[in-house]
Amino acid sequence: MSEKVGFIGLGIMGGGMAANLVRAGFEVTVWNRTASRMAAVTDLGASAAGSAREVAERSSVVLICVSDTPDVVAVTEGPDGILAGLAAGSVVVDHSTISPSETRRLAALAEEAGGSWLDGPVSGGSEGAELGTLSIMVGGEASDLERVRPYLEAMGKTITHTGPVGSGQMVKLVNQVLVVVNMLAASEALLLAEAGGLDLDATLSAVTGGAAGSWMLANRGPQIIARDWRPGFTVDLQQKDLRLVLEAADELGVPIPGTALVFQLYRAVQRRGLGAEGQHALVKALEHMAGVKVGEAPR
Repeated sequence: MSEKVGFIGLGIMGGGMAANLVRAGFEVTVWNRTASRMAAVTDLGASAAGSAREVAERSSVVLICVSDTPDVVAVTEGPDGILAGLAAGSVVVDHSTISPSETRRLAALAEEAGGSWLDGPVSGGSEGAELGTLSIMVGGEASDLERVRPYLEAMGKTITHTGPVGSGQMVKLVNQVLVVVNMLAASEALLLAEAGGLDLDATLSAVTGGAAGSWMLANRGPQIIARDWRPGFTVDLQQKDLRLVLEAADELGVPIPGTALVFQLYRAVQRRGLGAEGQHALVKALEHMAGVKVGEAPR
């Protein structure tokens, strides 16, 4: 028998995730800070709440997907937060990407309130959120994961238990290192292909299926060639994640020079007012230095 599910945060990722829960037949209550964003999900059959606290009062499983660490804190603590309405025995799953140390602090507060906490950050972009094919990396008690697995399976294709609370967030940071360095590789490669006068589509077809292939190349390469900057994940949000990566690396004393370079290149993109574009706009920083634009030369 399914439980009542709450979902907080209906942005570029959360909107699709919550919609898939409703389509799977679950009873879902939603809340979003910008109330107008609830309409797309309530039109499918979800119920709207007036606050994060109300979501918790009406749900035994509460899912969160908001932008940053302060946003998770804001919807969790305080008189209108999740913890104020959390019933004993409830479980909170945070799908946001936030600080691992702050995750552990919030998990302790949830335990004090009689509930439990899973950190379940996601990867797969807005496409994965809409299609229900996300990769979800989950930190926390295995028994809590099994309890919420049916809901996660409505939103994701790969669900991995990574270890104790906080480990899901750390795995997500590892994921983001791989994402952005792959994005840099794809951007540099396509810039070289453009400068070399190659047929970009043929080049992409030639390399995507071999050892050089990656999800970023296959999914974002065509967008770069088409100069389609619609976001699966924005530059601004990626920068937020990279700050978390660099903070964690600094705490651990780990050198990650490639990731630091991408962070600085994204900063150059942001300085040009392009932070709301997709993260594949990284190529624009390289184009600016080279005086060459991918996909614009006549063939």
